[in-house]
Amino acid sequence: MSSEEQKLVDTAGDYMYAVKGGTPVDDPQWRSCRLVMTDKRLVLANSSGKQALPHSNIEVVGEEELPASVDPAGATPMRIGDNVVLFDAADVSDFELEYCRATLHATVILTKHPAVVGGVIQDEATWRKTRFQLDDDVITLAFPGGEETTFAVDDVGTVETSEQAVMGETRTILEVEHTDEDDRSVETYFSGMDHHTTALQSLFERVIEEREGDYELDEIESQVLMALYSGVSPFEMSDFVGIPVDEVEEIYRKLLDVGAVDEVRTRTEVSLNAQGRNMASEAMNEQ
Repeated sequence: MSSEEQKLVDTAGDYMYAVKGGTPVDDPQWRSCRLVMTDKRLVLANSSGKQALPHSNIEVVGEEELPASVDPAGATPMRIGDNVVLFDAADVSDFELEYCRATLHATVILTKHPAVVGGVIQDEATWRKTRFQLDDDVITLAFPGGEETTFAVDDVGTVETSEQAVMGETRTILEVEHTDEDDRSVETYFSGMDHHTTALQSLFERVIEEREGDYELDEIESQVLMALYSGVSPFEMSDFVGIPVDEVEEIYRKLLDVGAVDEVRTRTEVSLNAQGRNMASEAMNEQ
């Protein structure tokens, strides 16, 4: 390992080939190994030798990539060339998250920030090289000239993908909604090499999935959420949606219970949080 390479995880683990050379393995078996994650590669070592796998050759994938006969049992599937390999480590509580951290650690990606503010596209926003850092649960984006912006990864509301021209080349981009330092709803666009965008997508979508519950909004609750998302004051909600104040407050209590809003004051005032913005966005898409 070179002096410029940083070791981030070094632990005992297990791996299993579910697909090898593009063909499902008939009798997949777990094998023990030592797993080392650096900011450049994933190293797998056992009695047979050592494999150093650059992050650019690895893609975190979903369980749908596994043969139906393979139960991941909480392990993380990764595509490596024509192979799909499951990885697990007892001392790492969330292997996929730690791998995404390693892939993205202090790496330079492309961002457009803010690309959207309050639902309004910022025409003057341009793509810039940006150093990405995830420390604990806070993302820091460092731009040329010393400018920085930070936001909590748990504050991500929605993530969408699209294909766009980025610096003269068509790339996959992630459109990530979150709040900024001024508590505005903004969107930051991310792009880069394929393994960067897949790691970012996995990171952000896991945050959203872990936060989502099974609660289904009724029609009036959807209207209230969409109104909050559009900037309607909680105090104006009764007149805006045409229902009594006490019914609005009851809806706020339900939204507090499901984690869609945060309480600002003891009575009638709430603010939409990341989960609420995600629910409101889905409600709007269903209209």
